Amino acid sequence: MNRREFIESAVRILAPRIPRHEFEAVTDHALGSRGLHTATPETAAWLSIVSYIRHRLTEYDELLDDGYDVDSARFFVLDDMNGVLEEWGSPRRIKPEDEPD
Repeated sequence: MNRREFIESAVRILAPRIPRHEFEAVTDHALGSRGLHTATPETAAWLSIVSYIRHRLTEYDELLDDGYDVDSARFFVLDDMNGVLEEWGSPRRIKPEDEPD
């Protein structure tokens, strides 16, 4: 298997009900991000999922634009993010103390 296939497999495990277009975006981000290049496929998949949800499916960026600091913005979108993870069938949730960037 190549890296794409390993990451796709990890995304399917971490978010089995992720919609197809979001699956593609998450996978492409995990592969294209310089910061995730050396991460394990599971770590790259998870961080990409979390980043995608935060930036595309919550008001996180709007909160930052409104002057909230990163920690506050993350606090306010945490429940929404975990709600998406639940909808996508993810066995994992984000806790405030371990939320990745």
